[in-house]
Amino acid sequence: MATFILLACCSSSPKAENKAGISKEAFEKTIDGKQVSIWTLKNKNGAEMCVTNYGGKVVSLFVPDKDNHFVDVVTGYNSIDDYLKSGEIYFGAAIGRVGNRIALGKFALNGQEFNLAVNNGPNHLHGGVKGFHAVVWDAKQIDDNTLELSYLAKDMEEGYPGNLQIKMMYKLTDDNEFSIEYYATTDKPTLCNLTHHSYFNLSGEGHETVLDHVLQINANSFTASDEGLIPTGELMPVSGTPLDFTSPTTIGERIEADYDALKMGAGYDHNYVLNKASGKIELAATAYSPVTGIQMDIYTDQPGIQLYSGNWMNGTEIGKKGKPYMKRAAFCLETQHFPDSPNKPEFPSITLNPDETYRHTCIHKFSVKK
Repeated sequence: MATFILLACCSSSPKAENKAGISKEAFEKTIDGKQVSIWTLKNKNGAEMCVTNYGGKVVSLFVPDKDNHFVDVVTGYNSIDDYLKSGEIYFGAAIGRVGNRIALGKFALNGQEFNLAVNNGPNHLHGGVKGFHAVVWDAKQIDDNTLELSYLAKDMEEGYPGNLQIKMMYKLTDDNEFSIEYYATTDKPTLCNLTHHSYFNLSGEGHETVLDHVLQINANSFTASDEGLIPTGELMPVSGTPLDFTSPTTIGERIEADYDALKMGAGYDHNYVLNKASGKIELAATAYSPVTGIQMDIYTDQPGIQLYSGNWMNGTEIGKKGKPYMKRAAFCLETQHFPDSPNKPEFPSITLNPDETYRHTCIHKFSVKK
């Protein structure tokens, strides 16, 4: 399991006490009657991470490169106001109650049909208009290494049944791991598929592109989708397609290939079916920057991982260093159950009942490739 270290970013002084140069005051705001703030996590190696309880967002994440310089590898902003006005609402965010898409915003559970917000064409995406990315979480420092974020999603919030109590443990270990452990319980049958949405650039936040990043995904198949990126139910082999990352391949090598699945997603925006034992924490994907030598290995107990190649980034968002986030200036690897699972009985279920506890572990392990 991975572990974070959480310390307050600053005291009462506006002077920043973190590598990102972000002051605590820049994140002090009352939203929905709750206090927003920011915390800094550090480990003994000098790695550092800033987190805000607005949306559970990772604001910055500094890890060492091949020259032992610290590089911020996630997109983000210098203030809460920048997040509130941003068009990229998922930067660094916690995602739920259900990550990814649900067709037409509808699902049936125990014979009852539920209607959700439609916020991605005709479909429901990432928990709705005000999903977990846009709520204020309760934050509690457990120890020097751990920040606990909790939230109660009330019955019928965004259309989902049941009072869902969620707890996320953010950790930064002395092994340079950024991990998230999720737990959730409910008082009524409901759906639960939580994930995390940091946008990574291992060459450094603000670097123009990730197309030169070398990626490997431990998956022999993906969930085939229609034009709205809703799975058809068919699991397609990646072999012989531009979606094949079973061996190390640059993200940009085949991204413009004449292939329907790429055209529909405007690049990579696909759920991969991981080659792993059910419920076991195993290596899902590895990404590497030839610029910095930084490598990120992702481990999870989930059955799928979504690769998104920043296809809709367009340069209008200005990041922490004052640089625009251009198209494909970052990528996401979101550990998860499959999209539209409640409408695909052949997929692993995301139903959560009152006598069950939802659990999910995701570990991002950073190292330097020699």
